[in-house]
Amino acid sequence: MRRGWGSKGGWPQADQPPADDAGAWFAGRLPDGWFTGAPEVSVDREEIVVVGVLPPLEDGFADDAERAAAESGRISRFREQTREERIGIARQAEHRYRRKVAWGARLGDTEELFTTLSAPVMTRLRQPERKVLDTLVAAGVARSRSEALAWAVRLVGEHADTWLAELRDAMTTVDDLRRRGPDLA
Repeated sequence: MRRGWGSKGGWPQADQPPADDAGAWFAGRLPDGWFTGAPEVSVDREEIVVVGVLPPLEDGFADDAERAAAESGRISRFREQTREERIGIARQAEHRYRRKVAWGARLGDTEELFTTLSAPVMTRLRQPERKVLDTLVAAGVARSRSEALAWAVRLVGEHADTWLAELRDAMTTVDDLRRRGPDLA
């Protein structure tokens, strides 16, 4: 029996439609005035995350804490006021791209993501790698091995952005070459 999207396990990667145009699709589909420009759209095998920048606050604030509270409040208001329409747009995108859609908003120095997917990832680690995770747990950096692994992945991501961007570009080039290659079917 073949599994479909929405059932346990989701679509196999080969059955997913490409999402190369997701940024353009969302830019064209979103209502005018939601964001100050085109949203930032990031895509992986399971999820599309759409983050837009909200119009700046015009009030003066006594300090950074007050400004941060106002930014968070404005993001919360945006989330509530756009909920139904965001759900409708997400359903359309989920049908088109066969991936879940998560939303977020940025205002000043504040960014909040709404209901993002947390996907389990199975991995096999040998003792030296498990010891690293256990050390992070014992030191209180993480509450579990799972949280320690997520922390380590975030840390690598922050410090390897340039290398990861070059790798993604190279993968895109390989995908383009495959598409332009001969049809072997």
